[in-house]
Amino acid sequence: MAAVETGIELAKRAGATVTLLHIVEQAVADSYTISGEGHPNSLEEKIFTNEMILKSRAQLEKVVMDPRFKSVTVNGELRLGNPFHGIRTIITDHQPDLVVMGTRGNNSLERMLIGTNTERVVRTMDCPVLTVHKSPAHFDFKNIVYATSMSEDEEKFARVAKRTQQFFGATIHLVRINTPGDFQRDRSVKQYMQKFAKKLGLKNYTLNVYNDLSAEEGIIYFADDIKADLICMATHGRSGFAHVLAGSVAEDVVTHSRRPVLTWVLPR
Repeated sequence: MAAVETGIELAKRAGATVTLLHIVEQAVADSYTISGEGHPNSLEEKIFTNEMILKSRAQLEKVVMDPRFKSVTVNGELRLGNPFHGIRTIITDHQPDLVVMGTRGNNSLERMLIGTNTERVVRTMDCPVLTVHKSPAHFDFKNIVYATSMSEDEEKFARVAKRTQQFFGATIHLVRINTPGDFQRDRSVKQYMQKFAKKLGLKNYTLNVYNDLSAEEGIIYFADDIKADLICMATHGRSGFAHVLAGSVAEDVVTHSRRPVLTWVLPR
């Protein structure tokens, strides 16, 4: 519901339409639109699944019809099957400007090997994804952290960050995290960021270098220090065995940050 409230509030400000997606999870490889009955094998499974569908439909309709959201066009989509497949399919079908999802911290072995649905969307979807851990205290995102990896291929995402800044009339705080294994001089970093900001035509920004033991902790702690309203960062979308070995800074920030995080997968 934190994601719902955030998405609808942003849609209200942008004059956008919201599609609320809920998937009744079932152990199948794909997912499909529900027309009123499920496709389980046994009678017991069919009864249970149909009960879940009816309950979920009622809950979804209650949110869609909530009087608090009457100023926004809200559509409900109820699907049955594999959650990630359903999310991926509807993103492909609708080509949204923004995906908003909830997240919660989870350090289990399952997360390390498989990843949550939110993390998989962050890692793989070719569209901006906003993740929220809880409803923001306000929706005037006036201080935005943009964590840059100083790579040439992140310019496309940087323009998304710039539009986000303009939308909120915010100050954008460019930051590069120095770690023991990836250190660069402050002078070199700030020269790069200054050229980067000039190339983008950024206004109302600050340049920052922050030292920490890891990139993800540095981003989170820097955002805490300046009381940021939003963190923006690109991800390289690691997958498979490489992801298990190295993980993803963006996914770790999404999982552990208590602030909203806007991400987008860079072109591979």
